[in-house]
Order: sequence, then C-alpha cells, then structure tokens
Amino acid sequence: MIRLGICGFGYWGPNLLRTFAANPAFTIAAVADRDASRLVNARTGNSTLRTYSEADELIDSPDLDAVAIATPSGTHFELASRALRKRKHVLVEKPMCTSIAEGRELITLAEREGRILMVDQTYLFHPAVIKLKELKRSGALGTISYYDSLRVNLGLFQPDMNVLWDLAPHDFSIMHFILEEDPVHVEATGYCHVNPHLPDIVYVTVHYASRMIAHLNLSWMSPVKVRRVAIGGSRQMAVWDDLDRDQRLRIYNSGIEVQPEDQRNVIMPSYRIGDIYSPRISDREPLDFVVEHFRRVIGGEERSLLDGRLGLQVVSLLEMSQRSLDKSLEAVEDLRRSNATLRAVR
Repeated sequence: MIRLGICGFGYWGPNLLRTFAANPAFTIAAVADRDASRLVNARTGNSTLRTYSEADELIDSPDLDAVAIATPSGTHFELASRALRKRKHVLVEKPMCTSIAEGRELITLAEREGRILMVDQTYLFHPAVIKLKELKRSGALGTISYYDSLRVNLGLFQPDMNVLWDLAPHDFSIMHFILEEDPVHVEATGYCHVNPHLPDIVYVTVHYASRMIAHLNLSWMSPVKVRRVAIGGSRQMAVWDDLDRDQRLRIYNSGIEVQPEDQRNVIMPSYRIGDIYSPRISDREPLDFVVEHFRRVIGGEERSLLDGRLGLQVVSLLEMSQRSLDKSLEAVEDLRRSNATLRAVR
C-alpha cells in the first residue's frame, strides 16, 4: 500500500483525492492547504485524514511514501525538491517548475535519491491523444504539415501565472508525444487585458525542421470554452474536439495533392475530399490512467511516460515562448507610446 499526501486542495486537488482514493494501491493519509474550509471539505467522508495548513509539514511526515503537488506553479520546485530530499515519490502538476535550471535540478535530485518524479500531463493518457499517436506512427496520416490548437475559455484568471504557462503545457506535451520532433524556433505574441503584467491572450507559433508548423490560440477571454486540435497530414486529417461527447475524434480522408514542379505548368493543387469516420473513444477519465501509471512506475512495472525530462521539455518551450512574448509585448508598447507622442505633438 502506498501512503500518499496531497499538497493543495483548490481546483485540481479534489480530483486527485477522488482518483487516488479509487485506486486500491493508494491510501490518502493527509491533505495540506492554507484554506481551512478546503480542509473541511477534504475530510468529508474520511475522518482519519490528517490535515495541515502548510505543505512543508505534510511533506516532512515520516509515514508518507509519495506526495501529489497541486499548489500554485511558483511553489512546485520548492515543494517537489523538498519531497525528493525526504525520499518521497512525487507527482507534480504542470508546469513542473518555472525555469530550465529548476527542472534540471529536480531531475538530478530524483536520480540521486532514487525516487520517481512524474509530471501530471494528463492529456497524454487521453484515449484521443493515444489514437492520434497510433495514426501518426502507423503512417495513416502521412506527412504531418500542421498542428493547430484552439484552447480558450472565460477565466480562470491566475494570480501568479499568465495564460501561456496555464494552457500551453497541455499542447506542448501533446505535440512532443505525437510528433516526436523537437522544434527549431518559437514565436509568441499576446496582450494583457485584465492584469498589466500577465497576458490573458497568447498566440504561439512553433516551427520544426521537417517544415511542420504548430499554432496555439490560448485565451482566458473567450465567451465560450473550446478545446479543439486539428492535425493535417498528407494522407488524412484529424480533428479532436474534447468537448464533443458524441464524436470526440473525426478522421477526414481529405487532403491537398500537388504535382512535382517539373510536371506542372501552373502551381495549382488538386483537392481530395473523401469519407469521414469517428473511431470510438473511451470515456474513462485520463487521470485514472495517470494514477495507475504512477503506481506501476513506483513498483518498477513500467517506464515513466511523464518523467522529469518531459517536464523539462515543456518548461523549455515555455521559456522560449515567454522570451518571444516579452519582446513582442515590449515592441507593441513602444509603438503605442510613439504613436501617442506623435498625436500629442499634432
């Protein structure tokens, strides 16, 4: 039996508690949160559950084998590193940490202490994502030309995180998992509407050596929630709409065909419009698979798909995107100031 403690009981903590409690290999021994009302909710139905106001106290508990960390992202490195030093296995929410340097240190710590460091990139266990990877690896999609993601909703505004760091980790992990290729260049732009220092709309474009391109539309300012990904291949195209309960994944036998340059008089592609089919996608919650995978990796039964190196890859892309975003925001602000000065002079 693996005795587990949960650090943070806000948005994601209750999901972790419910899912870990449903797995017979885990016993939820403790929960930590600074909000007393949340701790009251955590104890509902479990009178033996220990509660702490500080995550450090929970981590220091000698009887715990593992911790799940669902606190604000700025605390992930401090808490994960403390837990690893206390020789506890760690499942930490995305992003794993806030810098490449922190990520490398966490990986080194986990290796030195012989503990499991895993990042809860839940979507890698989504049946639709697994199906897309199968289609990519089998060659059914052909040569991938683009990955296009629309990931928008109204809020939740984070006090310590912009929309890039909140939503992009999902796509960055999915892209790495399906495409199996590292990017060569990243561009990002956006705008701050609510908090002047935290962009709430961000557009990211990722370029690959294979001439593939990925584009992410990330927003907390949309009147509707959308979670849709389109992948274009030379043989087939796929659209994954995670909010469509009936047809989450659609495969289009459609594409564009262009004759070799020496065989054409004009650059005019031909369009191939074929059938559409929707494979059956399991309704099982991806977090169930993450928790079971965590158990198996701790037990040495499986190699981790969500290890620190994946977390580091995601953080690296976030840092690259943030640098580009900062430059874009600064350039736009300089232009605004210049235009305002010109209008004032006139």
